[in-house]
Amino acid sequence: MNKELVDQVKSAVDIVQVVREYVPSLKRSGAGTRYIGLCPFHTEKTPSFSVHGTHQFYKCFGCGAGGDVFKFVQEMERLTFWESLKYLAERNGIPLPKRSDLADEEAKKRGAVYEMNEIAVKVYQDLLFSPAGQEARAYLKHRGLSQAIAEEFNLGLSERGGQMLVKIFEKQGFTHAEMESSGLIRLRNEGTGHYDVFRGRLMFPIHSETGKVIGFGARALADGDEPKYLNSGDSDVYQKRSVLYNLNRARKPIQDAGFSILVEGYMDVIGVYAAGVRNVVASCGTALTNFQVRSLRRHGGEVVLNFDPDNAGANAAEKSIPILLEEGVRLRVLSLTGGLDPDEYIKANGAGAYTDALRHARGYFHWLADRARTRLDLHTPEGRVAAFQFLLPAIQKMPDKLDRLAVANDVAEYLKMEPGIVLDEFRKAAAEKRGRVTRREENTPDANEVLLLHALLDNSEARAEIVPVLRGLSVVTKFRSARIFEVILQLAEEGETPSYSSVEARLSEPDKALLVSLVFADDTLSQNFTTEQAIACVRQLAFGERDVHLADLRQRIKDAERSGNMEEALQLMEELNALKRS
Repeated sequence: MNKELVDQVKSAVDIVQVVREYVPSLKRSGAGTRYIGLCPFHTEKTPSFSVHGTHQFYKCFGCGAGGDVFKFVQEMERLTFWESLKYLAERNGIPLPKRSDLADEEAKKRGAVYEMNEIAVKVYQDLLFSPAGQEARAYLKHRGLSQAIAEEFNLGLSERGGQMLVKIFEKQGFTHAEMESSGLIRLRNEGTGHYDVFRGRLMFPIHSETGKVIGFGARALADGDEPKYLNSGDSDVYQKRSVLYNLNRARKPIQDAGFSILVEGYMDVIGVYAAGVRNVVASCGTALTNFQVRSLRRHGGEVVLNFDPDNAGANAAEKSIPILLEEGVRLRVLSLTGGLDPDEYIKANGAGAYTDALRHARGYFHWLADRARTRLDLHTPEGRVAAFQFLLPAIQKMPDKLDRLAVANDVAEYLKMEPGIVLDEFRKAAAEKRGRVTRREENTPDANEVLLLHALLDNSEARAEIVPVLRGLSVVTKFRSARIFEVILQLAEEGETPSYSSVEARLSEPDKALLVSLVFADDTLSQNFTTEQAIACVRQLAFGERDVHLADLRQRIKDAERSGNMEEALQLMEELNALKRS
């Protein structure tokens, strides 16, 4: 990898701005360049995720995730290092070398998949808006979708013959191994050739959060084609458990609205979006996962669940509620009248009726309680106990104690049960949660170490003044961060400007963690400290070391005199006087 290119991209990119696209909760902490927010890598209610603007790195003190801007993009977008470098370079107008050998083999393989996906989108779109797509266009019109919306969502049509993409990819020079890895092409069972996986279906491209085409959903158009929906399998670029359909378009509207709308299918998303409600997403043909909920929660802390009203939709909603609660979102459930799906409801009643229904969506507890009422006889003690057992698992998933207690009171009132019995069950759940929490040992860094570290990393003038003095002080070897200072001094003496990344690269894991704690110990230092303060700190350490040395000499003189060794006492006295004069 070209180090100059890596350094150029890293110096041009502000990690705070990059992280903020994924963590809208990121806010400045104090007067310095430290920012804190809710961690995108694990669920938390109290922010423990920090970004340092000066040293351009992030660290979560809850789950331990940390690294530079490349690592952050790698983790969030599931990219290789090369892909994250390319992504950041292109976004910041930095030209990249044309030599493909700069990319590693994994990046090349993934790059081929991305390229084939883009080709497939164009092929499918062209076919949809050709004479061969008349039937598919009639279906879209029947569903109330305009050509403009179809184009915005890159909808397309796959050719029924099953050879269109195979021929195009072969002509473009893709290998059969690359074609198979895309998930668009498959080898026949008898091994006699390849064929297109999607044939004669309405195609829904699935995008990553940043807009890359990573997979496809496909709806059958002809009677007898099963299954009704066929989706891309997991590939080098697509893991369906982590992806939400339309999040690439919806994330900004979610941030603006403060909540997201979670529906079941692609057509539901498009129908709601076309009605002007843009903060809508769906899972990609899978049951809802924690990974998907965390993606939503990063952009808005509330979710309105609007699944289809049939039994399958209600059962899916019931299974999704504990996952949503477990991830700490505020949850409401929207049940539309008339037994209609979201896009059907909008078509029948208009966008205004849907937005009004959204405003009046009820809390999830009331929806679950209604489900219990339809299944159980709440007039009998046995029915009320069964209802309690039905409601309890979802409510136990709530991470906040006060929220659980508030719902517990609702449960007691709804089921006409003794509040004490309900509260006892919730206390047991809370005790189990407390038992799983581990406390982190906290150590207060030494103020001198913090000040000197910032001076050495941030200020060339201070570094030039204090490096020669520090090298001669034995007190530095007694620092808790002695290894960190040793690396900084080595780098300075080798003629390299010490930086956070260059120092971290030479440290062991425990010292890396210590470096993070020192950098974040006082986020105002990097802005407000002066060279004079750093020099004064070094002088104070030097005087302290001199005083220790004087006291040691005096004690050794006394010991020599007591033992009658006058020659040694005189030599030590001369050393003492010389030190006093210095």
